[in-house]
Amino acid sequence: MTFISKFNTTVASAVVGGCLAVAATTASAAELRGWNIHVEDYPVSIAMESFMAEVAEKTNGEITGKTYHNGVLGNQPDAIEQIRLGVIDFGEFSLGPMGQSVPETNVVSLPFIFKSIPQMYKLMDGEVGEAIGAGMMKKGMVPLGWYDAGARSFYNSKTPINTPADVEGLKIRVMSNDLFVKMVESMDGNATPMAFGEVYQSIKTSVVDGAENNPPSYESTNHYEVAKYYSLTEHLIIPECLCMSLKTWEKMTPEQQAILKEAGQNSAVKQRELWQAREAASMETVKAGGTIVNTIADKGPFQAAMAPVYDGFLAANPELTDLVNMIRNAD
Repeated sequence: MTFISKFNTTVASAVVGGCLAVAATTASAAELRGWNIHVEDYPVSIAMESFMAEVAEKTNGEITGKTYHNGVLGNQPDAIEQIRLGVIDFGEFSLGPMGQSVPETNVVSLPFIFKSIPQMYKLMDGEVGEAIGAGMMKKGMVPLGWYDAGARSFYNSKTPINTPADVEGLKIRVMSNDLFVKMVESMDGNATPMAFGEVYQSIKTSVVDGAENNPPSYESTNHYEVAKYYSLTEHLIIPECLCMSLKTWEKMTPEQQAILKEAGQNSAVKQRELWQAREAASMETVKAGGTIVNTIADKGPFQAAMAPVYDGFLAANPELTDLVNMIRNAD
């Protein structure tokens, strides 16, 4: 199955139209509103500010905007809906919670589907990103750049995890997504969906034994204080998206659309660099704090344990089989 990027087609058609002097709706003096859940000094936040600054400069002030950090414009599910409705103009979202709105984005929530962070970059900047972007376009969102959220690994207060058997019996907090529940259950662990803000106290009081997340989240929330075993399973590599409301996008001239896309891609490069530096610093912090970090010599047994997760997902979403295979078969 060949996936054609509706986003790239839109841009190409728009630019040609502009060259032929076809009339376009102008976005002169547009003041955009952007959603962001993170604090102002987070890699995502800095990259979003860079994006808007570049757009303002290259449009000579025709398009300016403000990014509202710390989730002040609402929680992520609400913000995704507001983007689709055009109430918010742009935002930065994890593809994990977007699955309810855009089925294609659920593919990247499958455990171990990406082999590494560099591979994720390559695929999301290419045909895989185009396929997911086409699905987003259908639902009213235009992807401008793919951001890095690192790799998620297990941490707990009991024992290092080196094989799937080490997960057996552990109570692990997961995000509220059936795929993540099934991921833990496939290793005979006890998956416990709960709000992220409840995790620290829940580990401390043994309501759960641990959770899973990327190094900056593990460190910045002080979870390493109550769960000293951090096992680098890297089971989930879920990219994030800087995206714009299709309603806002369609108000732009072809030239403005090209500037927005270029600025979005540039901001993704910047965010990835900032993320990698933040991730390295977080690992230094947790190790200095007494965390016992172990790498996984062979992830094969973990990947094999995920077979029921994939089988169930593809049975429920047969139309996504080609996209899943495109990623799994990639180098």
